[in-house]
Amino acid sequence: MTMNEAERGANGNAEGLAVSFEFFPPKSDEQLPGLEKAAERLARFRPQFVSMTYGAGGSTRDRSFQAVRLIIEGTALPTAAHLTCVGQSREHVAEVVARFRDLGVSHFVALRGDSEGGLGEPYRPHPEGFQDTADLVAFLKEVPGTEVSVSGYPERHPQSADWAEDLDVLKRKIDAGADRAITQLFFDNDLFEAYLERVRAAGIAIPIVPGILPIHKFSAVQGFAGRCGATIPERIARRFEGLETDMDAHRRTAVEVAAEQVIGLRQLGVDFFHFYTLNKGELVEATLESLGLRAAEKQAA
Repeated sequence: MTMNEAERGANGNAEGLAVSFEFFPPKSDEQLPGLEKAAERLARFRPQFVSMTYGAGGSTRDRSFQAVRLIIEGTALPTAAHLTCVGQSREHVAEVVARFRDLGVSHFVALRGDSEGGLGEPYRPHPEGFQDTADLVAFLKEVPGTEVSVSGYPERHPQSADWAEDLDVLKRKIDAGADRAITQLFFDNDLFEAYLERVRAAGIAIPIVPGILPIHKFSAVQGFAGRCGATIPERIARRFEGLETDMDAHRRTAVEVAAEQVIGLRQLGVDFFHFYTLNKGELVEATLESLGLRAAEKQAA
């Protein structure tokens, strides 16, 4: 397998491990302290960046702005804002981008977004909107210095007819200027390895960053993974059997499974990982520490 240099760390130890973290906007003001605590906790691992998901609806959108401001002001970390195309005009998206830029954002995670009718419904562009993610990427890259990440799918996007279509979609995003692809969550490293081989064979050379989701609650993750087209191997499912009522054992198993996945990917030469935190810093922190990555001491005020 040919690995891009950006996917390799300086060496094989934990200090060569590069990470980024994804958060989502809390649904209420009461949940904001939880986000702030998780962000501060994980900031000590010196991530390359953190990202904040985005909802196009009015109140959800405003909470995205609020959460991005909280992260930037509270941690001073490079913060990427997610953007979607679905259900929005170009003018509206341009206004959203301008607001994020005013907050200091220069890195965006550009996504098409699910159809308003759900994953089973075909995507229909807004009549005055972006045709697809590649169109959005090209718009964002019109401003010099803008960094853009996009999505990749080790198990193929549920709406791609075949791998040729899936890779063509990715290639168009790259040709539009995307800097990296962050993958959908997955739990089988063989799937990622096969995906990377397909991507490289298609002439796509940008970094492909694996998305890692520590399993905070197996039943919930199993349902979520199924809805987004990700599979959980039976060998992993068996390890969580009988642990739904033993949270300490569940947590230990979750850390072991996530750490083993990272170790396996590092053996393939990958050293940059994007963690889906679900705004829960403790499990990601425990996983990174089990890998030997030490958090910096919190600076005294």
